[in-house]
Amino acid sequence: MQDSLVIIPTYNEKETIEIIVRATFSQKKAFDILIVDDSSPDGTSTIVKDLQKEYPDRLYLEVRNKKDGLGRAYIHGFKWALKRKYEYIIEMDADFSHNPADLERLYDKCVSDGADLSIGSRYSQGVNVVNWPMKRVLLSYFASKYVQFVTGMPFHDTTAGFVCYNRKVLETIQLDKIKFIGYAFQIEMKFKAWKHGFNVQEVSVIFTDRTLGESKMSKTIITEAIFGIIKMRLSGLPKAS
Repeated sequence: MQDSLVIIPTYNEKETIEIIVRATFSQKKAFDILIVDDSSPDGTSTIVKDLQKEYPDRLYLEVRNKKDGLGRAYIHGFKWALKRKYEYIIEMDADFSHNPADLERLYDKCVSDGADLSIGSRYSQGVNVVNWPMKRVLLSYFASKYVQFVTGMPFHDTTAGFVCYNRKVLETIQLDKIKFIGYAFQIEMKFKAWKHGFNVQEVSVIFTDRTLGESKMSKTIITEAIFGIIKMRLSGLPKAS
């Protein structure tokens, strides 16, 4: 068992799941992987089960009964990790929009630089996004700026989904009280960590849009983010004593 776990939520990721697992295990730093699959009808979990024979005690699989939102998939994974002795828990997509080669940089930001939460940031040094149409780049960039304005968070990439948590952050945040399940989940987690006084730092990464499979982004998810954070900001969260 390693000191760090990479959680990868999946739904219909048969085209990329084996590649992303092998790429993660090929890194110089050793990570364990937990796949949280929402009963993908394309057989994603079957591919993972076959890979588990090759990577016993390093590759784990949790299959949930239905597709129930990215946030709930991650919370399932967080609780699984906290029951074990992982010190660092990392969120990563299955589609290579997050580069496994950056995993160690996120990990080192926590281990060596003292961050409690490190963010793989697309916007801390300009705009580092590849293969997105300009409309989507602008939507994402200004959505993050909008979140900064509404919440007061000082980070450049408030909506990033490539994040490394020290376990104490997840132990402090009341996971059962996380309200959002889609795009806004990432915002709420960072907001609560920041309001609790944890040290949050950014690591500049290049985000590359998927070339295989289908995007899970929808208008409902974006609407949740836009209007949900206003309610979140108004309800607030007191600083931890």
